[in-house]
Amino acid sequence: MIFLALIILMFCLVIGVPVPVSFMASSLVLIFFGGPDGAGYAASQLLPYGYQQMNSVPLIAIALFIAAGGIMEKGKIGGHLIDFVDVFVGHKHGGLGIVATISCAIVGSICGAAVATLSCVGSIMFPRFEKENYPRGLSAALIANASLLGLLIPPNATLIIFAWISGQSVLACFLATVIPGFITIILLCTVNGWILKRYDMKVTNEKRNRTTADKIALFKSRGKTAIPSLFLPIIVLGGIYGGIMTTTEASSMAILYAIPVGMFIYKGLNLKNTYQTLVEAAITTGVIMVMLYCVSMLSRLYLLEDLPGVLLTLFQGISDNPLVIMLMINIFLVVMGMLMDDISVVVLTTPILLPIVMQIGYDPIHYAAIVGVNTGLGCITPPAAPVLYLSGRLSGTPIDEMMGPCLWFIGLCWIPVLAITVLMPKISLLLPHFILGAAW
Repeated sequence: MIFLALIILMFCLVIGVPVPVSFMASSLVLIFFGGPDGAGYAASQLLPYGYQQMNSVPLIAIALFIAAGGIMEKGKIGGHLIDFVDVFVGHKHGGLGIVATISCAIVGSICGAAVATLSCVGSIMFPRFEKENYPRGLSAALIANASLLGLLIPPNATLIIFAWISGQSVLACFLATVIPGFITIILLCTVNGWILKRYDMKVTNEKRNRTTADKIALFKSRGKTAIPSLFLPIIVLGGIYGGIMTTTEASSMAILYAIPVGMFIYKGLNLKNTYQTLVEAAITTGVIMVMLYCVSMLSRLYLLEDLPGVLLTLFQGISDNPLVIMLMINIFLVVMGMLMDDISVVVLTTPILLPIVMQIGYDPIHYAAIVGVNTGLGCITPPAAPVLYLSGRLSGTPIDEMMGPCLWFIGLCWIPVLAITVLMPKISLLLPHFILGAAW
């Protein structure tokens, strides 16, 4: 019966049924026909369990980070951060692409989500790309890939949920993706410049002729303007890593700081768009919470049906080599990421796959890094590629123009980072163990 429930889940996702409804459809099969004797499960076993799982303080951080991302965009905080980054790298070859990539990493470290990062940075950078004659396909593909740094550079909503489900330290899970995130930044910037050079793409980059005096003048003027916005990542990241605040407290401080800065200093916020931003964040959060409630019950049913044991037996029937099993798990995660958003992938697969991963010898914190990279790769891998399509819509770029550059970014950036993360666990575990050990 468990395989029928999985088939129904995959079928619903493929034909476009909303994710929470897909989860409930799969759950109903097991509720009515599951169990060792086929008599099903009582709802009284599941509804209180779902409520208990949802009654968690760390989940509040998801709503607050979503709101912080919207406030950054409306309050023009992201624009000043981008202008400041431009002072240092905007004059280089392919500098605008480097500015976009680093800006995505900074904004992603505040709002903690790929879509919010894409929306905030893309709305500012796409007009600049067009002005400098960047190829539309390259700029849209680059922003789509760089926005996924919001899944790697902490804090991020995906790993908050992973830590909540797996019972691991939120800070340790955050730190696990930092090194893969920095490697991805370097590779994205490098591949962007290589594509421009390989295909002889001419861009109008007048800023490459800046003199030292120009750079100093820009640094002074933009730096002075950007100081209030620069304090936002310092408050969030410094508060979390310094042990001053929890993730939830840091996300609330981000909003308390961003609202007056956006309203009174940058004057992008007013009462009307602040209210709209908070309403949009509440709607998004409501959707996520409904989905989490549905999937918490579904994952409970999958555990009662011993789905991890069934999958492990299936994997070991193909190979008992841990690396081969991990390869199959990674392919499964990427495919799931092509069908649904990153949060859905994490809440559905973590209870199923984490016991398997631990049984073949992988550390849960190492697996957090693997999940972070895999969910990013799934979001920009055709044919589904939800983040890629969103980037195309925001930039007005047909998908066929984006595919060529995107495949280069996948092949030369994401796949190498995934391979490094899987094959070299010390890269993912070194930073968490060092920081947490020092704090202890």
